[in-house]
This record gives sequence, C-alpha cells and structure tokens, in this order.
Amino acid sequence: MLAKFNLKKASSTLSGISAAHFSLQRRRFSAAAAIRSDAIFVHRDTPENNPNIPFEFNSKSMDEAQKIVAKYPPQYKKAAMIPLLHLAQKQNGWTSISVMNYIAKFLQVPPMRVYEVATFYTMFNRSPVGKYFLQVCTTTPCQLCGSSKIVETIENHLGIKIGETTSDKLFTLVEVECAGACINAPVISVNDDYFEDLTPEATVKLLDDLKAGNAVTRGPVSGRNNCEPQGGLTSLTTPPTGPGFMVRDDL
Repeated sequence: MLAKFNLKKASSTLSGISAAHFSLQRRRFSAAAAIRSDAIFVHRDTPENNPNIPFEFNSKSMDEAQKIVAKYPPQYKKAAMIPLLHLAQKQNGWTSISVMNYIAKFLQVPPMRVYEVATFYTMFNRSPVGKYFLQVCTTTPCQLCGSSKIVETIENHLGIKIGETTSDKLFTLVEVECAGACINAPVISVNDDYFEDLTPEATVKLLDDLKAGNAVTRGPVSGRNNCEPQGGLTSLTTPPTGPGFMVRDDL
C-alpha cells in the first residue's frame, strides 16, 4: 500500500515538473500586436444615419434593380442582395441604415439578413464618404513598388490621414488589401476606377485634376497598354494565324 502511494506521489511530482518545464519552453509565433478592425459592427443612430431618413430607388436605379432581380427565381430573389446594396450605395453615396432597411423591404426579407451582409463586406461604406473615395492598396506587391510613398503623398497633399475625409467632403482616404492589379502596382481605386503605375508626381496631378473637375484617364498613368510589359511585348508579337493553320489539306 505504501509503495502504491509513493508511486502515485512520484507520478504527480513528475507531472508537475513536466508542466512547469513545458510552460517555460512555450514560445509565441508572433510578437506583434493584433490589429483590430477600425469599423464598428453595430448601429448607433446619428443625425445623418438613422431610420427616419427616407431612402428609395430613383427611377434609373429602380429600372436597374428590376433587371437584377429578374436574373433570379422568385423564391431566391434574396440572392440579389449584394448587387442591390451596391446599386443603392452608388445612388446614395454610402450604405446607411435606411438603405439597408429599404433593401430588406424590397427583397421581402428580415432587415437582419441585410445587416449581416452589409457589416461583413468592407465594400459597403456604413458611414458617409467623400465624393472621391480613394482606396490605396498596400499589400506586398504594391508595398514593394512604393505604395507607402503614395499614401504619404496623398496625406500630405490633402491634409488628411488614413480613414479621414477632407473638410470639403471631396476626398476620403482608406487603405485596402490587394486591389488585384499587382502587375500595375502601385494602384489607387477612385470610386469604381483604377489608376495604376502611380508615382508621387502622378498622384498629385490626379488629385488636382479630380478636385478641379477635369477629365481623368483611368488605367496605367505610365502610358503602357493595360498590363503589357513596360518595355514592350516579348511574345505574341505577330498577328495570330487563321483557321486551318498547320492542318492537312485532306482533312
């Protein structure tokens, strides 16, 4: 009996030592602090965002909305929620609580279903933004090509920081992850248009043209065609062959 007790005691002691040993040897994978979202996922009524502010589609948006809903079977029209929210945001400038409630009524779904979608996707702006919504990509390829300089240039030229809007309500600046135009980095999305191959000088000119109401040309500012190589084509340099190329005459 005594031997059994000592064996249990020894086992318990070893377990304690092992636990202490392993706790001392534990290491974190990262020492960096977790970065949390700057967006709030609950609604708080404000003078510019409350259910008492009316919203409904204008005639142009209503025609487009009917075309969107017609793509889905009647019992699945709620699948049109994302394109309808995008359409409403395009008309209103941002996705207010009134916009979300209107879309819920339009699709005959509980408002919570729309709230869930609008708070999940960051493309829906749930607070007012400027006339020109500047989204600067700072993911690795853009970072390597100088996106930090582009952000710094915009901040200095407009006098705002990431997440802020200019006092004249013309520009809102945000930082985004991967605009999907890596070969044309660095890139800014202005509303629905991409401006690529940017330099600090080209960025300042773009901002000044937008502010002055001048026409701007979307795409690469470097002059290259879309995402073709900067030095010109290195393949596919001849016209494509027609039907029957290298096919036997008797076939």
